[in-house]
Amino acid sequence: MNIIVQYMNKNFLSQDHFNILRKINKNKQSQRKLANELGFSLGKLNYCLRQLRLKGLVKLNNFSKNPNKLNYAYVLTPRGISEKTKLTLAFMKRKIEEYEELRKEIEDK
Repeated sequence: MNIIVQYMNKNFLSQDHFNILRKINKNKQSQRKLANELGFSLGKLNYCLRQLRLKGLVKLNNFSKNPNKLNYAYVLTPRGISEKTKLTLAFMKRKIEEYEELRKEIEDK
């Protein structure tokens, strides 16, 4: 089992959750736009976002100055940024280990 999966299982986060955290971090987005970019149904995205909100990793912001009160966006909380960073580091560590294994395999031939 690779490092990122172990880390995510330990904290009950899936690859889908990680992808959502990555997308939200790039810019503030509505659920509909986020679902389209991730290839999720609105129901699946809503379910995942609810889990992330309960964990305190994302929060829902509305644009109070906007006359259209339906404009909401999800943003990462400081804890969400920290978790995303940990997951990214675990991913990078796994890729470096894979690279080293391949390099060693090539050198042994």
